[in-house]
Amino acid sequence: MKDVQISFLGILFHENILLFQGMTLLTLSASVHGLKPECVKDDCNSTGSQTAVFFAALYLIALGTGGIKPCVSSFGADQFDETDEIERGKKSSFFNWFYLSINIGALIASSVLVWIQMNVGWSWGFGIPAVAMVVAVVFFFLGSHLYRLQKPGGSPLTRNFQVLVASMRKHSVKVPADKSLLYETPDMESNIPGSRKLEHTETFRFFDKAAVETETDNVKGKGDPWRLCTVTQVEELKSIVRILPVWASGIVFATVYSQMNTMFVIQGNTMDQHIGPHFEIPSASLSLFDTVSVIFWVPVYDRIIIPFARKFTRHERGFTQLQRMGIGLVISTLAMVVAGSLEVIRLDNVRRNNYYDLKKIPMSIFWQVPQYFLVGCAEVFTFVGQLEFFYDQAPDAMRSLLSALSLTTVALGNYLSTLLVTIVTDITTRHGKLGWIPENLNRGHLDYFYWLLAILSIINFFVYLLIAKFYTYKKVTGKPR
Repeated sequence: MKDVQISFLGILFHENILLFQGMTLLTLSASVHGLKPECVKDDCNSTGSQTAVFFAALYLIALGTGGIKPCVSSFGADQFDETDEIERGKKSSFFNWFYLSINIGALIASSVLVWIQMNVGWSWGFGIPAVAMVVAVVFFFLGSHLYRLQKPGGSPLTRNFQVLVASMRKHSVKVPADKSLLYETPDMESNIPGSRKLEHTETFRFFDKAAVETETDNVKGKGDPWRLCTVTQVEELKSIVRILPVWASGIVFATVYSQMNTMFVIQGNTMDQHIGPHFEIPSASLSLFDTVSVIFWVPVYDRIIIPFARKFTRHERGFTQLQRMGIGLVISTLAMVVAGSLEVIRLDNVRRNNYYDLKKIPMSIFWQVPQYFLVGCAEVFTFVGQLEFFYDQAPDAMRSLLSALSLTTVALGNYLSTLLVTIVTDITTRHGKLGWIPENLNRGHLDYFYWLLAILSIINFFVYLLIAKFYTYKKVTGKPR
């Protein structure tokens, strides 16, 4: 199999084009006669072709976003020289400010653009970000001559499968006690383009069998990569296996994070959403406070918390990446406790005043702000820490792959949240009971669901402590080829 080697710059170019095409098609579906559904008041009817164009636009946007997200953070971090102490410190800050920029964009999209869509028109609401995409791409490529470009290292999945196949073929081979006898390139450079050598680690020794040289490893005088792999190649696979438990611990956190778009909104729908006598805020719009929280906490963390923590920990980043993520897990647990406590207070208000049949009780929705604010704070610690951790611990030629892996926790967290709601509903509605999450929340116990998430978060945190305690950080040597 011939490895397809594509640079980050090439990937970002193609994915930006896909994203622009998606946004353009979405704009056309909301503005061009024939592509735009015919609406009478609030009743809109679309044809099959109109629906197909609309969903094609959404899938193009999803495909473009999925390609850009894992590459753009890795590409940005690649601009810093890890061997330079000053640049290494700036690289750590880069992930903070990168996440801040994403949330500033989200704030504009969920406020200014939403207002434009609702008050000016959907064609303008979609057209403006399409034009902004063009401007962003132009600025991105204007700086092409300034970028540090890493050499493509080929397919990491192919190399991983080679280690698996080679180690299984040699399942009966004994690994020598002297690990210097394991196969590796003789010079200081790795045989993987753009990657430094990785030092041998004692974990997952079965994979070391792939680097044990035997008489049958050479076919027609040439080394067979499906029979013999370098230590660096073996350590690449080990790095992925070591990272997987850390990755899995982020799924429960993402489940808590997903409540902002589900249970927090449902909870807010039962509360008074008025600001003054005339203006009413949609409960889904309260997620703005999560975005504001991130925008607040990123500079606080980078400029205040890190220098303060550094005095006690003597660590250049204030906290290790694993410590940072662990702090975020604690804060997310606290967010569920606060949300559950608010629901207890809300239900007590319902019982005392017999508000069972009211759609919205006279209790301000802004009591939800603390739980949104805590989730935003947890994001700065866990999500940003996760981005940095997966980039830093990934082998040089696998950074975009593991960055993409880190992003899958959000999707899996949403699936887990849906699964929990399904299970809870099935169990709690047996024998004719209303259950924890009935249509009328005033007669339910949403607080129990929050307590369940808090308990799962606590269990997840203690499992995470064990994972972090036994985690082995990668060790690099030499220089990239």
